[in-house]
Amino acid sequence: MISVENALEKILNHFNVLEAEEELLTDCLGRVLAEDVHSTIDIPPLDNSAMDGYAIQAVSTEEATKNYPNILRVIGELAAGYITKEEITPGYAIRIMTGAPIPKGADAVVQFEHTDEEKRRALGQPLNEIGILREVEKGSNIRKAGEDIAKGDLVLKAGTYLRPQEIGVLASLGREVVSVTRQPTVAILATGDELVDIKESLPVGKIYNSNSYSIAAQVIRYGGIPKMLGIARDNIQDLEAKMKKAKDADLLITSAGVSVGQYDIVKEVLSRMGAVDFWTVCMKPGKPLAFGLLRFKNKEIPHIGFPGNPVSSMITFEQFARPAIFKMLGRTNFDHVTITAKSEDRVVNTDGRRIYTRVRVHKDNGRFLARLVGPQGSGILTSMVRANGLMIVPENTPTVEKGEEVQVQMFDWGEEI
Repeated sequence: MISVENALEKILNHFNVLEAEEELLTDCLGRVLAEDVHSTIDIPPLDNSAMDGYAIQAVSTEEATKNYPNILRVIGELAAGYITKEEITPGYAIRIMTGAPIPKGADAVVQFEHTDEEKRRALGQPLNEIGILREVEKGSNIRKAGEDIAKGDLVLKAGTYLRPQEIGVLASLGREVVSVTRQPTVAILATGDELVDIKESLPVGKIYNSNSYSIAAQVIRYGGIPKMLGIARDNIQDLEAKMKKAKDADLLITSAGVSVGQYDIVKEVLSRMGAVDFWTVCMKPGKPLAFGLLRFKNKEIPHIGFPGNPVSSMITFEQFARPAIFKMLGRTNFDHVTITAKSEDRVVNTDGRRIYTRVRVHKDNGRFLARLVGPQGSGILTSMVRANGLMIVPENTPTVEKGEEVQVQMFDWGEEI
């Protein structure tokens, strides 16, 4: 058996970052940036007010107190988005709104709360004068030009995953169109005479094809585009015909047909259509794994063959297909969020493989606790529904005792725990 790390290394050696494409910024959420983004402007473009208040010279507030305010003459009002030609000199002020450019001559902003504006309004007095109730220092409540981003700055690097905050930054730079990595197309093919599509009625002895749909959802979640190829029956002709439909994809994923059973014919078809390696990986669930290259006229398409059991299929996807998709997207961090938790159960490792045990992580008094979700059979798909992570029991660990610290690979980090 080979290790999970060795299998992943072998697989990733056959993937490269896909080409870039131009997309509207509104379509770039969850995409990966394919260019370094430098700013062509300062943000903010001018010194501006961080508060609603009065733009002044700080010297005009010297010795000001609530009992003995300094009275300044108000020579105008300035809203965000406008510029005034008025110049501030000692003894004068301009009423200013948050975000408005600082008038020439001003070196501070005193906020409304530190003036007698409210009192003047209550008395019906005009605001041609204002009383300053405290001293302020130079630079108070002023945001400097380029404080956030300076012209020429490298703002975002190629390979950045675009979240809402990155979308906002790109918009602040005036980027309507952005270069992002093309999303990989992942062809998905289930194999087996026992499978029935969910659109059909279920005959006795058959099961619905859940693997293709869970895999498709994982592909979408991690940034790919699924291409459903349906179900290939357990004969070489049908399997070969279905696999040929993957010729325009960037990756083919099959489920089932990679074990040693009489009807596990994926290996034979792959050998005829390209090159294939079959491994037993030191993990549970997910021991049997196939990897190969399908050869078409003008290209080779990597293929990953998963076991047929639904839990095995999903867990092997997380360990191998997810990093492959990330590499094609240009993402540089393939790791799941992994936390340290205390096990609430005893787990026995009976055969020396790395076990990915389905657990529910919750928090108690600031500590993470991991509880088994129930039976751990690789056919019990509802165990994945109840889980929000995978407790990792290392190959060389025969037993995890209750209360022992373990590593948990999280599915839903950021969701309620």
